Amino acid sequence: MTCSSNPEENLSKATEKIKEAAAQGAQIVCLQELFKSLYFCDVEDYDNFNLAESIPGPSTEAISAVAKELGVVVIASLFEKRAQGIYHNTTAVLDADGTYLGKYRKMHIPDDPGYYEKFYFTPGDLGYKVFKTKFATIGVLICWDQWYPEGARITALKGAEVLFYPTAIGWHKDQDIDTNDEQYQAWQTIQRSHSVANGVPVVSVNRVGNEGEMKFWGGSFVTNAFGKLLYKASHDQEEIHVQELDLSKSDQYRTHWPFMRDRRIDSYQPITKRFIDEE
Repeated sequence: MTCSSNPEENLSKATEKIKEAAAQGAQIVCLQELFKSLYFCDVEDYDNFNLAESIPGPSTEAISAVAKELGVVVIASLFEKRAQGIYHNTTAVLDADGTYLGKYRKMHIPDDPGYYEKFYFTPGDLGYKVFKTKFATIGVLICWDQWYPEGARITALKGAEVLFYPTAIGWHKDQDIDTNDEQYQAWQTIQRSHSVANGVPVVSVNRVGNEGEMKFWGGSFVTNAFGKLLYKASHDQEEIHVQELDLSKSDQYRTHWPFMRDRRIDSYQPITKRFIDEE
């Protein structure tokens, strides 16, 4: 969805869209990254810290009520104020009976032109998380985490049956079409590879709309447990889509393509080094 500068307006809009998704048969609803505001990380502005809130808090209470009313799981990405001077990019998970199941704090924090997230967010310290919801055991990672196979692997190894990625990523409004396409294809490909490597579906939910110098590229998508593209949203339209996933297929793919069986965990210690420049 697109967002405005009014947090309460965005929360109300998201609530209505959750209701629409539930009416179409959704069981798990994933909102985009930082859905309550514009993507404020395009600038370094101390006033933006006023957007942060406690988790659990007012927004999770409001979404919990909707989740309970509709009998749906909701994945809600919010700007968390943990303490004075400590803030996180955090996703809360509300179960289908309204229960707050917990939160995941974004582990990988970018700092690039247009994405000054290190100014705002302390890196996550809860580790990689899975949430046992009414409908599935889900793993939640956030945006920049998308580019790291390690995060997807660990979350899958902890029992995630589906990986969800709330996202806010876009193009500079004046960027050429070929560069736009190259970047989008890389973004989709790396996440589809997480699906293949781990034998689980991936659901990536991005925002759309123009904000400042940024044109958010939408393109939200869903894969099956072997990386096959089941659905891809447009690049510029708000969309609600309900995709049925057969979670039993993971066992079939993991059996016939036994990447998990053949992992040489005894050989992976070097991955903990920043760079292997000496043996």
